[in-house]
This record gives sequence, C-alpha cells and structure tokens, in this order.
Amino acid sequence: MIGIRSFWNALPTEGRWLLSTVVVQTLGRGMTLPFTIIYLHEVRGFDLGLSGALMSLIAVTGLVVTGPGGTLIDRFGARRVLIAGLLSMIAGCSLLAFATHPAVATVAVVLIGVNFGVSWPGFNALIATVVSGELRQQYFGVNFALVNLGIGIGGVIGGFFVNVDDPVTFTVIFLVDAASSLVPLALLLGPLRRVRTHAQPDAADADERHIGYREILRRPAVLWLTVLTFLSVFIGYGQMEAGFPAFARQVSGVSTQVVGIAFAVNTAVIVLLQFAVLRLIRGRRRTRVMQAMAAIWAGSWLVLGATGLLPHTLGAAIGVIAFMGVFAFGETMLQPTVPAMCNDLASDRTRGRYNAINAAAFQGGAITGPLVAGVMLGEGLTTGFVAVMIAGAVVVCVLAIILERVVPASANGIEVTAAEDVADGSTVVRGRTES
Repeated sequence: MIGIRSFWNALPTEGRWLLSTVVVQTLGRGMTLPFTIIYLHEVRGFDLGLSGALMSLIAVTGLVVTGPGGTLIDRFGARRVLIAGLLSMIAGCSLLAFATHPAVATVAVVLIGVNFGVSWPGFNALIATVVSGELRQQYFGVNFALVNLGIGIGGVIGGFFVNVDDPVTFTVIFLVDAASSLVPLALLLGPLRRVRTHAQPDAADADERHIGYREILRRPAVLWLTVLTFLSVFIGYGQMEAGFPAFARQVSGVSTQVVGIAFAVNTAVIVLLQFAVLRLIRGRRRTRVMQAMAAIWAGSWLVLGATGLLPHTLGAAIGVIAFMGVFAFGETMLQPTVPAMCNDLASDRTRGRYNAINAAAFQGGAITGPLVAGVMLGEGLTTGFVAVMIAGAVVVCVLAIILERVVPASANGIEVTAAEDVADGSTVVRGRTES
C-alpha cells in the first residue's frame, strides 16, 4: 500500500528535488489560468471569438514545436530543451502582462506556446529517467496533485485579487507567472544539471535513434492512446481556460470569485483524493480506469449545464463549484495512467518522441477546445456546447475499450512476465514494449 512517507523515501534525490518545488513553480500559472480569457475579453476588450483563438494559438504553437522538441530531447537531453522553453515562457508572460493590442498578445502567446510545446515531453522524459517501475505511476499521480495544489492556491489568490475594472491587477498576476518560471530554471541549472535523459549512442540502438514519428504512430497502442488523449483534453483541459470560465461567467452568471473558488475546490479534491485513488487503481488495468474517468466527466458536464437554467443565483454558483469538484475526481484517474502508459511503451532512446506524440495530442485538444468553446458560446449555443462535451466523454469510454485490446498488459498496469507479455501480443526489446 502506498503512503506519503514510504513514497518519499523510495524516491531518488533528483525526484525529491522535482517534487519539492512543484507547488511554488505552478503558483503563478494558477493565478493566470482561470482568468486569461477573461483578461483578453473583458479587460483588453478583444472579441470573445478572437480571445478564444488567441488561447488556441498557445496550443497551436506548442503543437508545431512539439515534434522537433521531442527529437531534440532524444538527441541533446530534456534539460537543455527545457531551459530554452522556460526562457521563452518568462518572455511571453512578461509581454502578455502589457498586451493592449492583439498583435502584442499574439507574440506573447506564441512565446508561451513554445514552452508548452517542449515542457510536456521534456518534464515527462525527465521524470521517467529519474523514476521507474510502479514508482513511476505513483510519481505521475503525486506530481499531478502537487501541480494542482500550486494552481489551486494561485487560483484562489487570483480570484480575490484581480478586478476587471483595474487592468493593473492582471498585469501583476502575469508578471508573477513569469517569475515562477525562474524556480524550475534554477533547478535545471543547479541540482539537476547532471541528470541525463539521453544515453550515448551505440550501434545496437541505431534503428531506435532514427525511428520516425510515422513509424511510432503505426503501432496500434500508440495510435489509440494518442486519439484518446486528444479527445480527453478536448472535453477536459481544453475547456478549463476557455469553455468553463466563459460558460460560468456568461451563462451561469457567477462572479470571478466563484470561478476562483471552483478552481480551489478542484485542487482540494485532487490533493485529498489522489493517494486514495492511487491505492484504488494500483494493479488494475489503466484502460478500465480511463473508462471510469470518462463516465465521471460526463456527469460533471451535466452539472455545469444545469447551472445555465439558474443564472445569477446561489444555485448556479453551487453548481459551478460542484462541476469542478466532480471533474477533479476524474482527473485523479487520468493523470497517473496516460503518462505512465506512454512511458512504459517507450524506451530510453525514444522517450522524447513518444512523449512528444502524447504532448501533440494534448496540444491538439487544447487547440480545438477553446476554439470550439469560443465559437459556440459566442453564438449562444450553450445547450449544444454541453451536449458536445458529454458526447465526447462517451467516445472516450469507447476508445479506452479499443485501446485495451491492443496495448501490452505490462503497459496497461498489469504485472506480467516477459513471456506472458509476448503471449499477450507484444514483444519486449531492450526495455521497450512494442505492439
């Protein structure tokens, strides 16, 4: 059974460094995450459709740089690529703090997108290098809880600090977001400067060094995991910065303080339940856990949709907060499973590219999520918007069933011997599991 103390004692020094700074480095992100689209639309006066497009541009940029970023990670190591990404993040947040014109905001979100494009595969590759085995799934889950703790605290602070009638308050939170990126930058330049996420090349691994993204995607397990990740982000995280805040403000009619509290509740649920969920899902098929997550998310969107029937009321505020609580319960099931499955399918020499593919799926969902939310909510299609989210959750459940049929048992969270895994339809080669 996993406990906080036993988990911490099992971590190597590098893993402890990574976890010990997560809350601080995500605090600034939490202050801006729920309010970026509000800032662009209500403070800077950009059209809601344009604001949604700018939010999507972050993910578009991330998607463009993710592929080259994954290749660079496998070639030069995650540390160097992450340093470049963090410098871009600092510049982007600083510029966005003073963006009064769409052109300036565009440059800012592109710089932020560069970091998003390399941070997902970079940090996942770094984590997978530091920890392995069962500890890896636990680490991804705990890391996710701490990320949300930092974001949640930031969300509460931001909710009570920002004022749509005072642009300076938004300038401050974006500068804080920029400053928070200095924490992981110092970590990479200091205690983690000797961590290598790429090995010295040798003749035996020549084929892996030159494997292309197309070949990786031809593996059924990778393909279906990629599609599932995309749709999960579309109905989930792709709506957290755009669809949810916009719906809550314009349809449910709640205040920015309620939006901030909702994010805080989201964080509280994740922090309080993550270890319990990790115990619950340990040894279970990850695809079954994904199905449970999809069902929970469908229920959460029903709750949010119902708040539109009671706008500007206490009931709407309670429903908005409840939505984030239920949604968070589903998040505790998704985050330990997808990254762990992705890295269990990869080898040390292809880890950057495997995580880049998963990151590209994430960015794809983040692109279409805010864009669809901005268009549909801007046109007043509130009922249709909620229906699309619920239908997406149903499809995620179906995709998890398909994925279970093609993914090796070892990558699906089931402890098996190499011979059993081969019998299950996979081949284990130098630590990599291929379907």
